[in-house]
Amino acid sequence: MQWRDRHASRIAEVETVVFDWDGTIADSISTIVRCMQAAAADCSLPVPGIDSVKAIIGLGLREAVVELFSEQSAATVDAVVESYRDFYLSPENREVVLFEGVRDLLELLTERGYLITVATGKSRRGLDRALEETGLHDFFVATRTVDECFSKPHPQMLNELADFTGVSAERMLMVGDGVMDIQMAVAAGALALGVATGAADECELVASGAAGCLASVRDLSALL
Repeated sequence: MQWRDRHASRIAEVETVVFDWDGTIADSISTIVRCMQAAAADCSLPVPGIDSVKAIIGLGLREAVVELFSEQSAATVDAVVESYRDFYLSPENREVVLFEGVRDLLELLTERGYLITVATGKSRRGLDRALEETGLHDFFVATRTVDECFSKPHPQMLNELADFTGVSAERMLMVGDGVMDIQMAVAAGALALGVATGAADECELVASGAAGCLASVRDLSALL
């Protein structure tokens, strides 16, 4: 990979790896799209297309709904938010499906001495539920959600993780599947890598400032 050679010095300096959750660690993009479309129909609104929903993944839920339905009243936005939550938390959507190789990757990075963290557009409640159901909680030294910080692409999540770990953003690697993940990393001064398993394709991720793009998150093991 030519991009790996170009960024070898920065990759060698990485101490903290920051993962997005949906579309990066968890194979959940199709569920998010399906639930948002169902919520729109439930509230008698035009059903957004797949690409439209993918484009807002990474924002906080309310911010995402406002972006999708910008002409709707606050009351309608509230109704869509609640409907989405009901669909997303329904029994058929409760199982958190990890991408292949995630657990092995986290074990390997831990053994190699990296600090592993999460920066996600999920709520604190949603992330904690996912961590509990997958048993991954102990791998992460810190996590930040949209409840606690400004929504992506604002760099607050990465800035707070840098403060917590004592590792500067310049020695962080942000790994995400969405344009907003990459934009957040660039704003914070962190190195960013895309993964082509979720909201955006390789061209979009690189155009947003990613140093390169991995086919899946498990490929990170060969890089670090």
